[in-house]
Amino acid sequence: MRKTCKIREEESRDMEAVLVLNQLAFGRDNESRLVERLRKTEAFVPELSLVAVRQQEIVGYILFTRIKIQGETSHESLALAPMAVHPEHQRAGIGRELIRAGLARAEDLGFDSVIVLGHPGYYPRFGFQRASRWGIRCPFDVPDEAFLALGLREGALRGKDGTVQYADPFYE
Repeated sequence: MRKTCKIREEESRDMEAVLVLNQLAFGRDNESRLVERLRKTEAFVPELSLVAVRQQEIVGYILFTRIKIQGETSHESLALAPMAVHPEHQRAGIGRELIRAGLARAEDLGFDSVIVLGHPGYYPRFGFQRASRWGIRCPFDVPDEAFLALGLREGALRGKDGTVQYADPFYE
């Protein structure tokens, strides 16, 4: 597979471009505000705030933040949100590259699972399955098929049933 862009860690000089990109990609500023607030929390993992760059332009962004799966015991995991691609560059494989790079980096950093609230026709191609399969519940009222989980290691989600606790900005 041919790479369409360079994926790298977000730098401070990228922050404004990332906010504008999220506004363009989602057609609103909710995700931009979420990113701004998440950057100020302990859930933020700088190594998992990634940009896709093509010809010195930021054309994509993905963020993974720490979450807890709270059941009888608490388990650390990651939330994938948001993931944005500039409207002029969508359907060119940039989202796929961001997701694959982010998942690989998350695994390298020692995380063992990722949760996403996303399109049920898109994320399964990366191995995501309904989180309910493991008894993992969303704190929001969402369709079961849109709340997905992925173990980054064999058996990573076994015995981790419970309700996801996102960082506070997700509830604002």
